[in-house]
Amino acid sequence: MNEKGPSRLLDTAEGRRLQEIASGVPWRRWGPYVSERQWGTIREDYSPDGDAWRYLPHAHARSRAYRWGEDGLAGFCDEAMRWCLALALWNGRDAILKERLFGLANAEGNHGEDVKELYHYVDATPSHAYQRMIYRYPQVAFPYEQLIGENARRGREQPEFELIDTGVFDDGRYFDVTIEYAKATADDLLMKITVENAAGNPALLHLVPQLWARNTWSWTEASDRPRLRAEPGGDILAHRPGKKTWRMSVDRPCRLLFCENETNTPLLFGRKAPGPFKDGINDFIVDGDLNAIRDREGSKVGAQVVLELPAFGSACLRLRFRPDGSTTAPFADFDEVLALRRAEADEFYAVLQAGIADPDARAVQRQALAGMLWSKQVYLFDIPKWLDGDPGQPPPPLERRHGRNADWRHLNNSEIISMPDKWEYPWYAAWDLAFHCVSIALVDPAYAKDQLVLLTREWFMHPNGQLPAYEWAFGDVNPPVHAWAAWRVYQTDRELTGTADTAFLERILHKLLINFTWWVNRKDAGGRNIFQGGFLGLDNVGPFNRSDPLPNGGSIDQADGTAWMAMYALNLMRIALELALHNPVYEDIATKFFEHFLAIAGAMADGDAGGLSLWNEEDCFFYDVLRLPNGERVPLRLRSMVGLIPIFAVEVLDPTVFEKLPGFTRRLRWFLKHRPHLANLVSRWNEPGVGERNLLSLLRGRRLTCLLRWMLDETEFLSDYGVRSLSKAHGPQPYILELDSTRTQVDYAPGESTSGLFGGNSNWRGPIWMPVNYMLIDALREFHRYYGADFRVECPVGSGHYVNLGQVADELGRRLSRLFLRGPDGSRPSLAPSGPGQTSATIGDHLLFHEYFHGESGRGLGASHQTGWAGLIANLLHQARARSPAAPAE
Repeated sequence: MNEKGPSRLLDTAEGRRLQEIASGVPWRRWGPYVSERQWGTIREDYSPDGDAWRYLPHAHARSRAYRWGEDGLAGFCDEAMRWCLALALWNGRDAILKERLFGLANAEGNHGEDVKELYHYVDATPSHAYQRMIYRYPQVAFPYEQLIGENARRGREQPEFELIDTGVFDDGRYFDVTIEYAKATADDLLMKITVENAAGNPALLHLVPQLWARNTWSWTEASDRPRLRAEPGGDILAHRPGKKTWRMSVDRPCRLLFCENETNTPLLFGRKAPGPFKDGINDFIVDGDLNAIRDREGSKVGAQVVLELPAFGSACLRLRFRPDGSTTAPFADFDEVLALRRAEADEFYAVLQAGIADPDARAVQRQALAGMLWSKQVYLFDIPKWLDGDPGQPPPPLERRHGRNADWRHLNNSEIISMPDKWEYPWYAAWDLAFHCVSIALVDPAYAKDQLVLLTREWFMHPNGQLPAYEWAFGDVNPPVHAWAAWRVYQTDRELTGTADTAFLERILHKLLINFTWWVNRKDAGGRNIFQGGFLGLDNVGPFNRSDPLPNGGSIDQADGTAWMAMYALNLMRIALELALHNPVYEDIATKFFEHFLAIAGAMADGDAGGLSLWNEEDCFFYDVLRLPNGERVPLRLRSMVGLIPIFAVEVLDPTVFEKLPGFTRRLRWFLKHRPHLANLVSRWNEPGVGERNLLSLLRGRRLTCLLRWMLDETEFLSDYGVRSLSKAHGPQPYILELDSTRTQVDYAPGESTSGLFGGNSNWRGPIWMPVNYMLIDALREFHRYYGADFRVECPVGSGHYVNLGQVADELGRRLSRLFLRGPDGSRPSLAPSGPGQTSATIGDHLLFHEYFHGESGRGLGASHQTGWAGLIANLLHQARARSPAAPAE
């Protein structure tokens, strides 16, 4: 039990809702679970060649019914995606209705896939009782062709051409559209759309909120079709056979446009069908096609409202969706409920941020968490049905039976999952999700715990123990960070609730034991405690694509793969020790992982028999080692994040562990007595640290100092905004590897990728990545617990400024925070324009949270809404609220 007791956060109205969820009240039944892009995903790809982007492109999205999900603008739906709400817009000039966000497919962008819209997630609460986002819509025709054409002309060495660069927003020729959702009760939804005309001239806008049923009837024989029906008073009734009936009300006179959420087969495939089809609302509004809609009934409906906005004017539209039968008029208490939910959101974040004095830091943290909470999605994917096909539908091509994900037939996902980015990455990624949970735990630890457990369930985890990576290749290998995340979520949950949820730890430990065994059996090819892993998330960081066979037929002993496994062993040991305090059975498991860690650490430090250590004593750095077919072993002397990841493997044991766990202590002492080489080389066991603590780490003090000398050198890894993924020294001195007739070269690239090694916008050759920076900070704090204030290093190198490791962690946190916080000139580095004459792609003071950041300027790059792991800034700001400034220079 936490002596401090539950946090005051649970005493807020939103906190009480979170407690009601635990008691069974379905406050999370409805939420922002609609994807921003269902087209171009693997789930919807039934092509023989696996080109998902080409099989269902953006041009088909409005006309083709999806099999596995839905997408929409500011979408809201129930947990099973039975009914979906979203917004459509038309400015009278666009060639199509704006029903979903536009972006470039992988092959169209000069740096891979890229959303080309301007929008921000502004606010959200974890129960989704209040949500707000803002979208900027041009008053001129949306420049689809210009965006495609200009990006096609640009090469990798040039920046991406963004919507802001087209000039469509010049002179205020745009609408700012704010969408708010609130819940009166768990099933009573309020939607308010506020439009502001930023131009000095009147402007016309069609607002078309839409309600539709996900198409389930086209894929299953004899399936009943849900119906939407207009009522005499202007409301819409929504009904599914055997389910409750819902009612949608709109507060302005509108024209109801009905169609069916079905594929327009005459348009796309030349086959006759009666219609009206999914694109009927688009065809009626944009093309005036009276035959494209019905007036009274369908499975999709749009409520068309035409607004004539004066110069700088504004207007709003209110909508309510709730179970049929309510006796209260739909808009009698609408404004009161909405205002209350806004105030409750303010109350919730005021308590959460009580220790954060800087209002700008509070705004950054709140928007980061809003992005996390908006980026949930209903994820549906049944691999056997995807491979074999549906009744009544053409069978999938035979190629897929031996192609992508064919060996994942057990996988059947139907869950609400936290996404990295609902446009660029509208599918979960195993290691991304672990970082998401660490951030979400600040406001909703129950959901964070559920998400971590979910990945280990039998309909996710492979029977062989592998966790699914992502839908493009479930069998790819992500870093094993889930035990690390589980421990930190457990700690956050205990701090918030005052209760130690050991049942959660026990449940996830059992499944992670299986996953650890998969790693040992599948990724330690020689049984040497040296791991191969694959790309391990660090795509494009080295001279080879480590997921593919090497061109010379060799293999790579990976410094990062081996370090990840050393960290994994320590994380599982830490969890087992916690559980052993309640059940001594877990002492044996803790001992097992203590011994396994030392075996990995010894192999990493010394190499295998007659082999080559991953530690290079000459350079004082960890490197991958290339093993050639002729027996030769070549260290890949490239200074990259690969060589810093060994810092992550650290655990400090307090004396109380040995006092309370005698079985673990006896076995540990036996092992250290009879394996003195490992004890002395790796663990520093005979030199207790501050408070008689003991250290388990891959690094002695000298090796740690050596790595930090590289990491904290501003001519190498240290940037003004964090730690680069590749040493800056490889700019003037590229790394070159020549083997036989093969020559590969790695250059420092601080911004967008100039190498297509891994495809898309993959880039670890110089930019700053939030997740590994966060883990460096986390590890340094653990080292500081052991070494204390007397262990000091120069930071930055050459400055003469010596600080302890806790202060190094603080400094890295400050540098990362600079990405988002306003500087002395009022600008935010992550939102800096990409070149002269360009404008930052923001709406007012709203932020973006990018996938990675320029190694020199800090400018945001890659996916622009990846609060998935960029949301870790919320944790850094939370930690910094009580930390003192760095010690003065000595």
